[in-house]
Amino acid sequence: QVQLVESGGGLVQAGGSLRLSCAASGRTFSTYAMGWFRQAPGKEREFVAAISKSGVTTTYRDSVKGRFTISRDNAKNTVFLQMSSLKPEDTAVYYCAAALSGYTDLTDRRNVNYWGQGTQVTVPS
Repeated sequence: QVQLVESGGGLVQAGGSLRLSCAASGRTFSTYAMGWFRQAPGKEREFVAAISKSGVTTTYRDSVKGRFTISRDNAKNTVFLQMSSLKPEDTAVYYCAAALSGYTDLTDRRNVNYWGQGTQVTVPS
C-alpha cells in the first residue's frame, strides 16, 4: 500500500510559477513510476507528466512541454512538478499518481495503482 499526499497548489497569476510536491509513504517508492494528472471542472482527468522509477526519463503531454518539469527524489520519497508560464487553461485539481508498471504506462490513468487526494491550482484569466 502506498499513500500519496500532494502539496503546493494555490492561486497564481498567468505567467507565474508553482511547484507541486507529492510525498509517498512506504519503503518501496523507487519501485513505482510516478506521474501527475489533472482534472478541470466538467472534464475528464488527463495525463500531465510522468517520470521513470530511476528518475532518468520523463514524458509530458504536449500542452505543458517546455513549461512543466517533473522530477523525483527517491531518498525523500517525493516527486515534484515545477510549473512555469502558467496559463488559465492549466487551472485544475492536480493529482499525484503511482504505477508499478513503466512510466510510459502512466500516460493512461487505467494503469495507475495509487492516487493522491489532489491539490487545486488556479490561474485566473
